[in-house]
Amino acid sequence: MAQQTAVLGAGVIGASWTALFLAAGHRVAVYDPAEGAEDFVRRYIDASWPVLGELGLTERGDPNDVSFCDTPSKAVVNASFVQENVPERLPVKHEIFRDIEKALTQDAVVASSASGLTLTEMQGGWNNPARFVLGHPFNPPHLIPLVEVMGNDLTDDSAVSYAEAFYKDVGKVTIRVNREVPGHVANRLQAALWREAIHLVMTGVASVEDVDKAVWAGPGLRWAAMGPTMLFNLAAGERGLPEFCERYADSFHRWWDDLGDPRLDPATASALSEGVEAEGSGASQEDLAKRRDALIVAMLNSMKTLR
Repeated sequence: MAQQTAVLGAGVIGASWTALFLAAGHRVAVYDPAEGAEDFVRRYIDASWPVLGELGLTERGDPNDVSFCDTPSKAVVNASFVQENVPERLPVKHEIFRDIEKALTQDAVVASSASGLTLTEMQGGWNNPARFVLGHPFNPPHLIPLVEVMGNDLTDDSAVSYAEAFYKDVGKVTIRVNREVPGHVANRLQAALWREAIHLVMTGVASVEDVDKAVWAGPGLRWAAMGPTMLFNLAAGERGLPEFCERYADSFHRWWDDLGDPRLDPATASALSEGVEAEGSGASQEDLAKRRDALIVAMLNSMKTLR
């Protein structure tokens, strides 16, 4: 029997989760009060299904096994797993959690996709947050494997383990966040890279397009294979990371000392916007997204036998 799953909040992230859960053979109940939400989700599923099929992820699924509810408490009835994606405002999240808590089955796990809020902040909306975890994806969740999972002293260990097993079953790769920090892990890494990318553009070192190109045609290819520390470990031959640190410490210290600290003020935002318009060469947002998804699918398929 298909597992009952709920999705609360069905913007781009929630709709993407919905498509993935359906592909994995789940029945999905969706709640989103926005006008046109059901139509948006159905169109998102239709658009995502062929891409998920290319990844071999739709064999268990039925794109029509989705229902839409007019309250969050109705959506979570009989659900063993709930993915929450409502706007990142604490009063909104707390209200949702208060609404659903009594309607949840005893062993249900609720995972939040929140990127900007901490688990501790969100736990304030629960009488008992033991079955509530962080389950932060990367956009779009139906394609990017990563999910950051976290519990804390108020979380039942079995809830964290269940969430990790659930995500693995739908094709995700999880990491465990051991200590609470703003932005979790991956967002902080990409924020650090983007900060320096912006600095290079705003100080005239290179254009937006060329900085982007420097990533995808250079270290980005390596990062898709392994993380930076393991790659540097391999870069120094037999002696590995100790040799690398000894050899390149002065260079890295010099680079780190020279890194910039830009801000996303109006002038910076305008310069970056002009840069991505030039880089896009007139392509629409929809066409750029399709190109992104096609490249991600090609890379994931090419790595299947190597992981």
